[in-house]
Amino acid sequence: MFHVKHLYYCYLLCKLTKNSVKWGFMKNIVAKKKYGQNFLKDEYVLEQIIQAMPNNNNKIVEIGPGLGDLTKYLVDVKSVEAFEVDADLCKVLQSRFENLIATNHLTLRCGDVLQNWKSRLLDEPYDLVANLPYYIATNIIQKALADENCKNILVMVQLEVAQKFCATSGDSDFGALSVIAQSVAETRLIVKVPPTSFDPQPKVDSAVFLIEKKSSRNDEIFEKFLRVAFAQPRKTLLKNLSSVYKKDELEKFFLDLGLTQTIRPHEVYISDYHQLYNLTRSLDATREHGAISSQRE
Repeated sequence: MFHVKHLYYCYLLCKLTKNSVKWGFMKNIVAKKKYGQNFLKDEYVLEQIIQAMPNNNNKIVEIGPGLGDLTKYLVDVKSVEAFEVDADLCKVLQSRFENLIATNHLTLRCGDVLQNWKSRLLDEPYDLVANLPYYIATNIIQKALADENCKNILVMVQLEVAQKFCATSGDSDFGALSVIAQSVAETRLIVKVPPTSFDPQPKVDSAVFLIEKKSSRNDEIFEKFLRVAFAQPRKTLLKNLSSVYKKDELEKFFLDLGLTQTIRPHEVYISDYHQLYNLTRSLDATREHGAISSQRE
């Protein structure tokens, strides 16, 4: 006699077979070094990312969704636009999220996001939430900082990179990235992540950190100034800037701002960098005006 439990077993078998057909090929996916792929598998870390997301109505942009382990949480919260450069992973994502793509809750863009990212990635406000490929993480974050439609950045990167963006004056990690980011935003470390949270495991520790933007970075000359200021972190700030500006002029500026001549780049406050930059710009303007006057004569 055919019992009800036999029907239940048949149901389970059919469901298992269907899932195996649908997801079985994922076992054949091998992380590609050229794309810096390390798939995040730690459910605790994934939950920490979701909990740290700013509470707003912005769309979510995910760069490098991989196998969709973070994507599956993001689509439960908001609509998502995901950018994946790996054609093989795009096929996985298209199959895994077929229904969500059909209803436009998930938009999947296959290709290099940097090739399509001019001044604005989207024509609407969005938050960047992603486990970023390490080899392009800093570049992507800086583009997002400059993108006026990107309102917040919540990303997983190498711990060393996260510390540079979040460091404050006096920290050994405080540098040009710290000043650039914190001039237009508030930054904070969310959680440190060990290599065991990934498959395959990276050789370094990682971290999730948040950038809540107040405005967008748009002063390339200031950033060039910072690169000079931090060119040799162990040298004094005066020594570094003297490679571009006259030392006697800098000494006067340092005196006006209450900066010692022995102060090192990581010991200077962000506000002082802006004031020092404005003073050096006045020198540039004077020189440019002088050059123009000489040409007229």
